[in-house]
Amino acid sequence: MKIITYNVNGIRAALKKDWLGWMKAVNADVVCLQEIKATQDQVPEILLLEQMGYEHYWYPAQKKGYSGTAIFTKITPKHVEYGCGHEDYDFEGRTIRADFNDVSVMSVYFPSGTTGDIRQDFKYRFLDDFQLYSDKLLQERPNLVISGDYNICHRAIDIHNPKSNANSSGFLPAEREWMENFINSGYVDSFRHLNPEPHHYTWWSYRAGARARNLGWRIDYNMVSKPLEDRIVAAEIIPSAVHSDHCPVLLELQ
Repeated sequence: MKIITYNVNGIRAALKKDWLGWMKAVNADVVCLQEIKATQDQVPEILLLEQMGYEHYWYPAQKKGYSGTAIFTKITPKHVEYGCGHEDYDFEGRTIRADFNDVSVMSVYFPSGTTGDIRQDFKYRFLDDFQLYSDKLLQERPNLVISGDYNICHRAIDIHNPKSNANSSGFLPAEREWMENFINSGYVDSFRHLNPEPHHYTWWSYRAGARARNLGWRIDYNMVSKPLEDRIVAAEIIPSAVHSDHCPVLLELQ
């Protein structure tokens, strides 16, 4: 199973940059999207995805042009779960999950705290609630992949300048501690599992030529539950895909 997570920062904007051509070339089985910023009826190009063999499941935010997640899959799911049962987060379309025969794949868009204290507090609430949700879900669906934009750099190796960003949302001590605890609750960071080297990032600011200089953050992950660890055969960041300020991250499971 070839799984990709991708924060497209607006699916309609990505489509204007030949995202469909890229999708055809990469030929993933399951594609988890975040920040779709659109509803299905706003994307007529979806017919072309259907011709490529994809079923598509959308969970847009109630607020127009904001947030939202989706899963596109060539494998028919047995069940699709929209939301996590928390009204505040479901209002923003932050989680969607597809259950297949022996694996479940979730697309999650974790909140950002960069706009100020109110949203940072919202982010911390989400983190606490998502951990509880994950703990329960692992009991029901032990073979679980949680893909998405976590909006957190786990360790210093995951950010281009850890010293200057020590007080930046996304690299705060409490956020990093949450990530460490989350992984220790039953997950494997699939990319780091196979790639211990530095300078691998998934998001770059649009300012100051950050992407060209590879001054980035690794905030997009395919987290794999422990029972699936031995089935990880490939994990790759794909910075050559330039449809967004993020880039896609690939996971391949046996």
